[in-house]
Amino acid sequence: MDAGSLSSVSPSKTKSRCPLQEQFLQRRNSRENLDRFIPNRSAMDMDYAHYMLTEGRKVKENPADNSPSREAYRKQLAETFNMNRTRILAFKNKPPTAIEAIPNDYSSSVHQQAKTAKPRRYIPQTSERTLDAPDLVDDYYLNLLDWGSSNVLSIALGSTVYLWDASDGATSELVTIDEENGPVTSVKWAPDGRHLALGLNNSDVQLWDTTANRLLRTMRGGHRSRVGALDWNNHILTTGGMDGQIINNDVRVRSPIVDTYQGHHQEVCGLKWSASGQQLASGGNDNLLHIWDRSMASSNTSTEWLHRLEDHTAAVKALAWCPFQGNLLASGGGGGDRSIKFWNTHTGACLNSIDTGSQVCALLWNKNERELLSSHGFTKNQLTLWKYPSMVKTAELTGHTSRVLFMAQSPDGCTVASAAGDETLRFWNVFGTPEVAKPAPKANPEPFAHLNCIR
Repeated sequence: MDAGSLSSVSPSKTKSRCPLQEQFLQRRNSRENLDRFIPNRSAMDMDYAHYMLTEGRKVKENPADNSPSREAYRKQLAETFNMNRTRILAFKNKPPTAIEAIPNDYSSSVHQQAKTAKPRRYIPQTSERTLDAPDLVDDYYLNLLDWGSSNVLSIALGSTVYLWDASDGATSELVTIDEENGPVTSVKWAPDGRHLALGLNNSDVQLWDTTANRLLRTMRGGHRSRVGALDWNNHILTTGGMDGQIINNDVRVRSPIVDTYQGHHQEVCGLKWSASGQQLASGGNDNLLHIWDRSMASSNTSTEWLHRLEDHTAAVKALAWCPFQGNLLASGGGGGDRSIKFWNTHTGACLNSIDTGSQVCALLWNKNERELLSSHGFTKNQLTLWKYPSMVKTAELTGHTSRVLFMAQSPDGCTVASAAGDETLRFWNVFGTPEVAKPAPKANPEPFAHLNCIR
């Protein structure tokens, strides 16, 4: 329709309307061509008229045939079926049938859904706490932040490692490495939350007792250059270096090296053991992602990988094993890739790939919900919360002014700490408070359970 014809439409027709309201509230015009002396057959109940002219007359003519109980029953029946009317002829239309604005079955189903639907979790858009992190090395390939099971966070700032107790906010300095050996290039808590492993720029690996503030041992000779990735598997400390080697170290024995994995051509920047301890994922600056099987490890020769995955087109640092599906791994690519990929580590199949639009620096799974958190670089330097498996964005958290290189999760799984090249450490209440499990109802005791026997 052209503009000229639009201007000729009357104002009453151009007025906006709500189709549902008009459908439910529209009424017929009551002023029709009816005559007050001529009955309207369409408004008459012909069955009732026939009854009143035949059966009703018989009842009135033979009242003796009706007992009191029969008469009471007849009156009750007449009231129930509206048969106690006196008029047969109708001179007006029947009143329109009432129309419900919302059908009962629909409203009841919506009410039931509202009862069963889980309320949407509130996600604060700003960090709840921000700490200074001066001298934080802005290097994508390092791993300088970790949160231990004892609720103490460790962070390497240059050549110094600091401990921050999340329970009371107390800060302490663990160690400062000499210039010829530093800076610190990786930190990782042992499962006990007491011992901390440090990877150094000179290829050494140190093991510290943080409770006693004491160096337990220094492991040398395994790598030829800096150690930028660490992870624990019980008493096995796995290290990854710029030389492309991955080494399993048994920290309990004098000669710690028990296994070596060789598959990367460049620096290993991501290491993660699965929750079962049977599979190890490693990512490198050679754009490769490897899956290693513990049962295939050998101390005599280099262990062959289980899967060699070449789908990423940039360095693979961000790795995260799914907490609710043991063989599901998420991996993130660097600035030339910008994707998050999901893998079935039993088969090596890529299940899904999402283009995030920016460098993926770190990944964390929500321990209580099916959600994944990713941290990014240019242009937004944001943390993005994804709903899994739909990968719909639930929230975007901004505040950092440089790429968010590192993330760590609190022991209860609720709070996430992020460290960025802007030399700040921020804490986000992104995963919410876990629901308290309701106690199982007590089973009904058997009758006479408190008696040993019945005589």
